[in-house]
Amino acid sequence: MGHAVEARRLEKRFTRRRSIRDILFHPFRSPEAVQALRGVDLTIREGEIFGLLGPNGAGKTTLLKILSCLVLPDVGTAAIGGYPTSREQLVKPLIGLVHSDERSFYWRLTGRQNMNFFSTLYEVPREARDARVDELLRKVDMEEAADRPFADYSSGMKQRMSIARALLHDPPILLMDEPTRSLDPAAALSLRRFIQDELSGRDRKTIVLATHNLHEAELLCSRIAILMKGKVRQIGTVEEVRRWGLDTRNYEMEVDRWPVEAGERFAVLSDRSWEDGRRVRVALAGEDGLNLLLAFLMERGVKLRSCNQVDADLEGAFARILEAE
Repeated sequence: MGHAVEARRLEKRFTRRRSIRDILFHPFRSPEAVQALRGVDLTIREGEIFGLLGPNGAGKTTLLKILSCLVLPDVGTAAIGGYPTSREQLVKPLIGLVHSDERSFYWRLTGRQNMNFFSTLYEVPREARDARVDELLRKVDMEEAADRPFADYSSGMKQRMSIARALLHDPPILLMDEPTRSLDPAAALSLRRFIQDELSGRDRKTIVLATHNLHEAELLCSRIAILMKGKVRQIGTVEEVRRWGLDTRNYEMEVDRWPVEAGERFAVLSDRSWEDGRRVRVALAGEDGLNLLLAFLMERGVKLRSCNQVDADLEGAFARILEAE
């Protein structure tokens, strides 16, 4: 499997826009520079859904703009499908950009008229345009609403149109910037299913998903990178990032009783009554931690009803990474 997206030592600095008040009262003050990216390295494989996570201002959108040829990096290189992003004529046919900026559509036109207009800009062959537009409207479940004005669409419908537009030239790589932002829970769920089942599962698109929704990243992404202040702080599978900074594993077990001396040997996180017994959560260190606890309980005649590992969550890992800043 090849690399769909590569970034090497990317750096980007912007000049912060000054307010009118600042210009009036400090006309000779130099504008403040903001370092959006600070040496970002990424490799994204073909066919995977890769998540870019981070708080607002972490550099996610700037990175997507560089990958989509909208912004040039100050330092470093980026490549799409093996082509450097400086070669726009080779890169742009390979990418589709999905963002939540509804202003890029023409609100007085219908959804179909918007698609016909953008198909011309995307250089879809004239003889194939009508069929391609119909196919995409059907794929994003917008066929029945296609001839309504874009201004009448709900947020979820507008976002589906954004995806349809990005697919007009059938690119193998999709760059998605917070696609479920401002959507209600039902619309967000529907869009996530479409991304996972249709775009990734059926069409085998490579998807780079920028989001600050941790739940969304856990549901969709095979690998993720966490950006903080323009730097990649952690990168790996969801499970690898979940366990970042942890040297213990948590288990929850149901027992008929819990020996008092167990609290002296093992780290008990919680202990409460449960159906004529106890439900206890413990944190165990090392590979043999669970075996040692089970042996300890058996020696004391404790009846074990169930024992399950409690998965580390992405929210906890995110908090630990923030604390390490």
